[in-house]
This record gives sequence, C-alpha cells and structure tokens, in this order.
Amino acid sequence: MKRVQYLLWFAHEHVSFRLHEIESIASVLKIPIKWLEPPTDKPWYLVELPSEEDVQKLSARSVTMRRAIQLWADEPTVPRLHASLKEKCLNGLLEPYKLKSFKVDVDLFCNSQTQEEKLERIESFSYMPFQGHVDLKNPDVTFQFIEYYGLDPKIIPENPIRTFFGRVVSESGRPLIHELSLKKRKFIGNTSMDPQLSLLMANLGKVSNGDLVLDPFVGSGSLLVAAAKFGGHVIGTDIDFLMLHGRTRPTRKQTRHIARKDESIEANMIQYSCLDKYIDVIVADSALPFWRSDVEFDCILADRNIKFNQIINNTIKTVIFFFVSIAPYGIREPTERIGSKESLPILKKEGSPVHFPSKVEYGLNEIIKDLMWFSSKHLKLHGRLLFWVPIFRQDYNDDQMARHSCFKLIGNCEQVLTTFTARRLLIYEKIKIPQDTDECSSAIPSASTFREKYFTHGDEYRLTRKQKKADAAKNKEIWFAKLNNVNVK
Repeated sequence: MKRVQYLLWFAHEHVSFRLHEIESIASVLKIPIKWLEPPTDKPWYLVELPSEEDVQKLSARSVTMRRAIQLWADEPTVPRLHASLKEKCLNGLLEPYKLKSFKVDVDLFCNSQTQEEKLERIESFSYMPFQGHVDLKNPDVTFQFIEYYGLDPKIIPENPIRTFFGRVVSESGRPLIHELSLKKRKFIGNTSMDPQLSLLMANLGKVSNGDLVLDPFVGSGSLLVAAAKFGGHVIGTDIDFLMLHGRTRPTRKQTRHIARKDESIEANMIQYSCLDKYIDVIVADSALPFWRSDVEFDCILADRNIKFNQIINNTIKTVIFFFVSIAPYGIREPTERIGSKESLPILKKEGSPVHFPSKVEYGLNEIIKDLMWFSSKHLKLHGRLLFWVPIFRQDYNDDQMARHSCFKLIGNCEQVLTTFTARRLLIYEKIKIPQDTDECSSAIPSASTFREKYFTHGDEYRLTRKQKKADAAKNKEIWFAKLNNVNVK
C-alpha cells in the first residue's frame, strides 16, 4: 500500500507536549509513523502514514494538533509553490475533486493579513481547474494554504520562509476542549485542571476503552472526566472530605455567597455523559494505601459497590492500569497526610462521635516517593504513571527528577507559569516487576521550599516595582520643580 505524505498542523501552545502526545496516540491506535523530518518546535510535523483513515483516527484524539493535511506542495517561496501546483494539476492531481464544492483556507504563521490580502492570496490559485461551487460553510473539500514566517514575532521577514498547500483530511479533537470548559462545568474547585491539559494527560497516559484509571489526588475530578471521555473506567481518592462531598466554598465569584447544591464529581460525569465510566471517589490518605496487594479492591467502601465489583470482575484480567496525579504543591492547597506531631494515644470512648484524625505536613518528596512506591506495586507492567512537579526555572536540573528502578522516564514536558516558575509533567512507564530492594530517589525541592521561594520572589518583585514607581514619581517631581524654578528637598 502506498504511503502518503501528510502535514500535521499544530496550535502553537504546549509545544513540548506535542511529540509525546502524537507518539502515545499512535501507540494506542497501533499506527506506524514514518518521520519525513525530525520533529522540532516548528508548528508542523511532516509524516508518512499508511492510510487516510489512520490520519483521521490520529488527529481525532489529538488536542495539540489543529488539522491534518494531505501535502500537495512544499516549497521555500510562493512562486515556486504555484509552479509546483500548476505542474501537478496538469498531471491530474485535482481530478477527483474538481466537481465538488470547495473552499481555500489561508494561514499565516507569525504574521497577519487584512481581509483584502487574504482574498488576494485565495485568488492566486485561480489557475486550478475547479468546476464546483465555493461553499464557505460546509464544503465537500477544504484546501489549506500556509505561509510560515518563523518563530520570532519580533523579527518577521518580508517573505515567508516556507510555504505549504494541501487538502484537509481531518480536523483535530480540539472541540473537546470547549466541550469540557470549566466555565460551563457544574462542579469545579480552586485547583481544577485546565481541560486541554487534562485531555493531554489522558492521551499521554495512553488511556483507551476498558482501562482502569486512578487519580490518588482527585480533587474536583478534572482528570477523571478527561480519562472517561477516552473510554477509561475512573476512580479517585482524596484526603479532603469536604471537596469530595461538594461542601467546600464555591469557587465561582458570582456564586461564592451561595452554598453548593447538587455539585459533585458524579454530577460532572452525568453532565458529560460519562456516568457509565465512573466507579467512585473515596476519602482516603494516599500516604496510607488501603488497596489489597492483588488489586481486587474488595476493601473499598463506596456507594456504588455493585457497579464497581461488576466493572472490576469484567476488566481486571486485561486492563492496563494508568495512574494520573496532580500532587499538591502547597501554594493554593495544603500538602497534608494523616498523622500527629505528638506521640499520644487516641482515646475514644465507646459510643462517642466519630474520630477525625489530625494531619501533619506531607512534603513533596514524600508524596512522590509514596506515589512511585504505590505505583510500582499496583500499576500493571507497561502501564503509565504521570504527575506534575513545580520548579524554579533558574534552579532546574534534570537530576532532580524522581528515579525508580521499576520505571523509565519517557517524557518530561514543561509548562511555563511565570518568568521564574514552571511545572513539569513527568511521564513514567513501568518496565519491571518490583523487588524488595527497589527504592525511589528524588531530589525535588520540597513543597515548603517551593512555596517559600515563590512568595519570597514575589515579595521581592513587588518591592522592586514599588521602588521603581517611587523613583519615577520623585524624578517627575524634580523635573516639574526645575521647570518652575522651585527647590525640592
């Protein structure tokens, strides 16, 4: 079967996630990819794929891609692109599409155009023997013309560096980002994950139909929604009783004075038609795992026992486990686990009210070590573990990232938050069964250290900015005084 060249055109955001996402989706769908160019930070990948159906499947799951295009011309200048297309039209390239309705989309990367310039570019393809009518809303065929002007918006060349033209084969899965928008979601919290990042994590974790997905720091369940959308059966745990029961203070400013009503992770699953994928969420301390070693989950206390057992019995033998996690950093939420600062016995009289255990600080290093230990025991071989870690960009070092003999670090993607902070999504794959001697090593700064640096740097920045404003005001006062011949102390 002849393999066809395709251009995968990306949105220019979350650049470091692109390659891992495409490779993960291709692995899930068992689609072999031949790279025609080494992947770079430029907004496209040039690939060869076995069939158009494979391209459509690949792009339908991607949330970093915009569209997939069957490449007809790829030239360094516009005149050469037109010359190439004229020659190919004479050879019958357009024959299957000449009678169909069509439209031409124009995209300038790192440049802008007026409507008149856009129409002029479209009219420049008038030599192509189209006989069908133009349909801008619902055409049979869409053609894409792209001019690439580089990656630096401060240095825009007069002419494009590279040009492309082709037939649009498939749009991407980006509409799902808007469908899962937090603005319209029934239940959200202060730390609800952005829909695009949630979907990215589900793709990077290779979630597919029948997989069992666990989020041990589930919060408001953003990751569960994304994983369920891709067919995973989802379950979560969290130490925050009020959050899981929808009793925390409302997050939305407009309704902050109104108590939450009928808000829960389950309500979100109903909203997005994913209730059949939802197992349950459990109030639990991730530092004190309660799962059985054989992963049959018989000890779970949940409101959905029948459904849960049914799903487990049907899938436990073949499921590929995948753990996603947003470990708390200690900035907007506390990093806590059950414990006591004092070694005192718990005294509880028979018949007395339920005991609410005290909590102690739970360092980021401890969280990650516990998470990797737990995953080494309960994650299936070749399953994936994903979690975020916060970093100060100037202090970052690859050697700080957690290591475990049972896991291979296959991805390290950065999301820049400010000029001096970022967070990194670490993607691990389990490569062997754990032994008693296996240990986790991590030199990631603790949450308290990151929190201290975060606020200290912010205070220093604010003081510097205030000083600059004061100096500017003083200079302005001196300038006016000199202008009016007045002495200033």
